[in-house]
Amino acid sequence: MAEYKLALEKRELTGKKLKSLRESGLIPSVVYGGKDIILASSPYVATEKVLNGAGYHSPIDLDIAGKKQLAIVKDVQVDPVSRKIMNVEFQAISASEAVVATTPVVIVNFEASDASKIYHFAMTHAIEEIEVKAKPADLPKEIEVDASKLSSVEDKIVIADLVLPKGVELADKELSPEQVVASLYDPAAEAAAREAEAETEPVEAADVPADNGQKPEEAATKEA
Repeated sequence: MAEYKLALEKRELTGKKLKSLRESGLIPSVVYGGKDIILASSPYVATEKVLNGAGYHSPIDLDIAGKKQLAIVKDVQVDPVSRKIMNVEFQAISASEAVVATTPVVIVNFEASDASKIYHFAMTHAIEEIEVKAKPADLPKEIEVDASKLSSVEDKIVIADLVLPKGVELADKELSPEQVVASLYDPAAEAAAREAEAETEPVEAADVPADNGQKPEEAATKEA
C-alpha cells in the first residue's frame, strides 16, 4: 500500500463549467494510463495535502468512486496569480511495473565543507530534480548528494556523483555523467570584480561637467 491516499469522485462537468466546480471547493483532475481516461474531482484541502507530500515521485492510492487505482502525479496546473491548484493529472501505474518519476536532488552537508566553513564559497544548484525509473515501491522521495568534501572553487558535483538506491536507475540514458548538478563560486571575488569593472567604465563626454559646472551640451546651447 502507498503512503498517500486520496478519494476521487467521477465528474461530468468540463470546460467553462469547471469554474463552478472549483468555487464549490473541488479540484478537477484526470486519471490516464489505465483502460479508460477518467474525469474526476476531489476536495481542495485533502488534495493539496497529498500533493505536497507525494510530489511527482511518490505513488498514491486513489479511490475512484470505490475503485482502487495506484497512480503518481504527472502535472499540476496552478493559477499564476492566486497560486491555487486548478487541475491535476494522475498517471495510473502498476505496482509490478517500473515507472518514470521526477525526484528532487538534495545537496546535504555543504555547511560542513571547507568550501563553506573556511573559504565562504556559495553553491549554485543547477539540477534540482531528475527523472528516475523504478517500480513504485522503490521510487525514492529524494536523492541526497553529500557535499562535505568540497573545498576548492573548482570543485563541483556531477551526475556521476549521484548514488541511486537499489532498483532505481536514471530515466535518461543519454544524460552525460559529467553534467554539472551543483558548482561553487566565490561571492567576495565576484563582488570585487563587479566593483572594479564599475570603476573602469568609460565616462561619456556629455556626462563630464565643464569648468562652470555645466555639461558641454548645456554650455553649447546657451552660447547659441
